[in-house]
Amino acid sequence: MSAPRRFLARGPAAHRPARTSPALTMLTVLAVLAASLVIAVLRVTPAAAAACTSSKKGVTVVVDFTKLNGKIKTACDPTDPTNGLTALTGAGFSYTFVPNYPGFICTIDSLPNPCNGAPASAYWSYWHATPHGKWIYSNLGAGSYHPKAGSVQGWAFGAGNPPGISPP
Repeated sequence: MSAPRRFLARGPAAHRPARTSPALTMLTVLAVLAASLVIAVLRVTPAAAAACTSSKKGVTVVVDFTKLNGKIKTACDPTDPTNGLTALTGAGFSYTFVPNYPGFICTIDSLPNPCNGAPASAYWSYWHATPHGKWIYSNLGAGSYHPKAGSVQGWAFGAGNPPGISPP
């Protein structure tokens, strides 16, 4: 017996499914995955990604990492924080205290790494402002200061200079 023969239909009446190249299929799959990732990131990005939009609710927090080779980040604590530390964490930042000196911030978002012990030449200074106002150095530590709704709190690493942007 001979092997079965395939008969190919020819001409306009032939209806064969179009064949897609493996490269085109892979590009399509990658495009769908990329779009899904963008949508997922947009859904899980906290509302605290920028300055608070209401002057009656929330506290805007600005953290200046530029002296640590980073960027200036602005976020919103949408609640009524009890103090500057809860505003900092409510806006999505983490912090640690200088060992043996509770109340003195050593790191924000793990910077500087390692903790430098907060000497006078380079420490996290704490600032307050009204939106679009001027930075005012805090006379109180962040754990003792109660930020008002709609206010702006600032943190800057260095020798006691305010954050490098105007209060948003």
